[in-house]
Amino acid sequence: MRAAMATSDSERTDSPSWTFLTNHAHVLLCIAADPEVRLRDVAIRVGITERAVQRIVSDLEDAGYLQREREGRRNRYTVAREQPLRHPIERHRNVSALIALVEDAAAPARRHGKAEEEAAPPPAPSARGRGKR
Repeated sequence: MRAAMATSDSERTDSPSWTFLTNHAHVLLCIAADPEVRLRDVAIRVGITERAVQRIVSDLEDAGYLQREREGRRNRYTVAREQPLRHPIERHRNVSALIALVEDAAAPARRHGKAEEEAAPPPAPSARGRGKR
């Protein structure tokens, strides 16, 4: 899962001056993709400070969009996917719809270990085995 969080140098330095989604959405999407992600890694991926990520996570927790569970020295987050989006224009959709919009189409298969099975074509029949019974 961590490989999906990798950010190229060009993604970090060639950031557009504005985006369609807020930093709150970006943080939520990063956590949805990797519930055990370190906030430091989220900050790098989103392009904001770690402290800003901490404030956003706190906002998301207070609003019921995230739940944090401590596991040893790490946190594990659960995203409340059925929560409605907040703005009146998108309130008819829930967090799952946002995640589905942005999520890599192959990610669900990778999470369930099916990527290789679905991606690999069936084996071709062997030339040796043809015609023999």
